[in-house]
Amino acid sequence: MDAAIMNMEFELRCPISADLELIRALVHAHARRGGLRGARLEDLVIAVNEAVTNVLDHGGAAGMVIVRNSAEAVVVDIVDFAGRLSHEHLAAAKIDPTGSRGFGLWVIQHLCDRVDLEQSDQSSRLRLHMCHRSPGDCLPCPRPGQEDSRW
Repeated sequence: MDAAIMNMEFELRCPISADLELIRALVHAHARRGGLRGARLEDLVIAVNEAVTNVLDHGGAAGMVIVRNSAEAVVVDIVDFAGRLSHEHLAAAKIDPTGSRGFGLWVIQHLCDRVDLEQSDQSSRLRLHMCHRSPGDCLPCPRPGQEDSRW
């Protein structure tokens, strides 16, 4: 295979839909190609599933999943075009003792190495970071606004 092709970086862009099985499969394949393996890969897929479900159930039911790979991590943006997710939602996330609702954001924050939220008038973007190695061994991922210029 041509060396230039092997060094190309690919970005997955997938519209949010009710076909969660397809979204999970696409994220799994792209993150695996980016170097995630085992429990860390499965944790990321679960977190993305929770975030997409939140967009469908509590957001505007429309958005985009964007997956990028870097040398240190896989980063997934879940964009809700309605922009309803707030920092207050993230801060209040907890396990509901009745088990009925509300622990998706808690799960996301506990599975991923870092979770960031950016809001605008048009959308909200939940950014999930999963380092290739355990979080204590990996380099910090760029903060929003400090992203690699390739992104």
